[in-house]
Amino acid sequence: MREDAESLDIKDVTANWVNAEVLARQIGERIKSLADLSDTPLFFGRLDYLHSPGADRAEGAEGERFYIGRRHVHDHDGDPMVIDWRAPVSQPFYRASKKDPMDIGLRRRFGYTRGEITAYEDEHLSDPAETATTSKLLQQEIERPRVGPMRDIVATIQPEQDEIVRSGLGGTVCVQGGPGTGKTAVGLHRVAYLLYAHRERLARTGTLVIGPNRSFLHYIEQVLPALGELSVKQATVDDLVAAGLEVRGTDDAAGAVLKGDARMAEVLKRAVYAHVTMPAEPVMVVRGSRRWRVPAYEIEEIVRELLDRGIRYGAAREALPQRIAHAVLVQMERSGEAPDDRVQDAVARNPAVKAAVKAIWPPVDPAKLVLRLLTDADFLAAHAEGILDEDEQKTILWAKPVRSVKSAKWSAADAVLIDEATDIVERTHSLGHVVLDEAQDLSPMQYRAVGRRCSTGSATVLGDLAQGTTPWATRSWDEALSHLGKSDGVIEELTAGFRVPTDVITYASRLLPHIAPGLTPVASVRENPGFFDVRPVQTTAQVVAACEELLRNEGSTGLIAADARVPELAEALTAAGIGYLAPGEETTAETRLTLVPASLAKGLEYDYVVLDEPQAVVDGEPDERTGLRRLYVALTRAVSGLIVTHAAPLPAELAG
Repeated sequence: MREDAESLDIKDVTANWVNAEVLARQIGERIKSLADLSDTPLFFGRLDYLHSPGADRAEGAEGERFYIGRRHVHDHDGDPMVIDWRAPVSQPFYRASKKDPMDIGLRRRFGYTRGEITAYEDEHLSDPAETATTSKLLQQEIERPRVGPMRDIVATIQPEQDEIVRSGLGGTVCVQGGPGTGKTAVGLHRVAYLLYAHRERLARTGTLVIGPNRSFLHYIEQVLPALGELSVKQATVDDLVAAGLEVRGTDDAAGAVLKGDARMAEVLKRAVYAHVTMPAEPVMVVRGSRRWRVPAYEIEEIVRELLDRGIRYGAAREALPQRIAHAVLVQMERSGEAPDDRVQDAVARNPAVKAAVKAIWPPVDPAKLVLRLLTDADFLAAHAEGILDEDEQKTILWAKPVRSVKSAKWSAADAVLIDEATDIVERTHSLGHVVLDEAQDLSPMQYRAVGRRCSTGSATVLGDLAQGTTPWATRSWDEALSHLGKSDGVIEELTAGFRVPTDVITYASRLLPHIAPGLTPVASVRENPGFFDVRPVQTTAQVVAACEELLRNEGSTGLIAADARVPELAEALTAAGIGYLAPGEETTAETRLTLVPASLAKGLEYDYVVLDEPQAVVDGEPDERTGLRRLYVALTRAVSGLIVTHAAPLPAELAG
């Protein structure tokens, strides 16, 4: 298929060089999407239907056999050899069961080792004599060592995951999932499915995956290309809102919480529209020997109508000169003239009209507006009255005056405020679909910023309330969806754990009553309980020794520690001659250890983990609940085994 695409000759099939460039780029993307992936088989399953799909079963139609894979594969005649996992005919591979066979006689799973078929496993779903069993190959695939970036899960998608993956483009889905439930993979595979089912529409409107940080995005960036999807963009929330703005400052927790409060949206809206002033004088338009006068009361009526319509500040400002010009044209027609659209455009550009518009509805620079709110106490008080009290206003005011937008030390929360103000002035471009991962850590204003990017599209929201580690972490998904502008979104919960071993998730779940009361604990479906040990240590050398012990196993190892402990541990690893990586860097056969600050552990996974000093992880956060949530994240990064090392006493919440 790749050779066919490479051999295409397009010299004589395009009308002009522009079409030729577009077609050449499309063919280039097609060739890239067909690239071979090492150790990745073309198919992983087989379905034998009792009857041909769609055929009338009463006529005794013979069944058909389909091989299911990551990509559609056809032969030289165009006949399908492998069916894409996203196709409707592939759905029974994930959904069929002994209770509901979905007209499947045989489901076969293939097992691979380094790309070579080494096993297969059959289920005769329509045979009443055969009892339902747990798939050994499925368990092996789930428990396969993690080396390198995140991989797709098309061979192991479970029925409850498949239901979310195949949900329609029109609706927003919010997935609450504890550690190891596969929520990130589900979100990415939903994008792949939507691109398959609605390719033309999403090609026009675009798709975006939003992650918490660059390390996380680097970790997941190969999943969609491995499924042949190359057009999905990735970004952090900071990337989206800081376009062209240099973020150099930081806020204390109280300031960041207030700036992220949804009430700030109303403060900004008031401040923007406060620039509109009612006209005090008429507008006199001179054309040739004639003068046309639009009285102040008539212009005021136009201004009030534009304000009542609730359209963007900038759009209303662009409409105002045309409305004034229309009033002039009405007078012209009454006097016997027959002006057309060109005359109206000319009147709208008349110096008198332009001067009036500038005075009534002046342009607003969003960054300058936010700077004034944060530095001018009187300006802030005027527009925050009844919204923020005096103490709250003082909390967000900058202590020192700033000369200009460029010299200001903007924080990440300030950038979100500027983004909100920009949207009040001019509508933000909306995409067709947005995936928002680790969503529990967003502030209401950040949710609004993301919501603007999918205001006419849909979203997949992924997160775990128990892993909220910011002072402004969301309290409920209903509240989050409301700020996102998707109140009608459906909330789904994943509670089956595929990644974290039973003993590890049971230990970590001791924290749930303290950090997220009411959440259902994750129930591991893994047969292997995993390796788990809690060890008192006296020295850093003993922590290094625990890393060396785990590195004797196949797969990746993560050493997770409180941020303040990382320099000391880095020095100890170097002294012991152990090479290590930073989060997001790809493991190699020679270097399989990653040193992870606890603040960057979220969303990452390793075959084995050494968690250093749990109490230090808790103490590294501004409050105990956030610290315990950070600890919960760190405890649940392991796929096969976890060693907890501690010199200080363990947090009381971990007591059995």
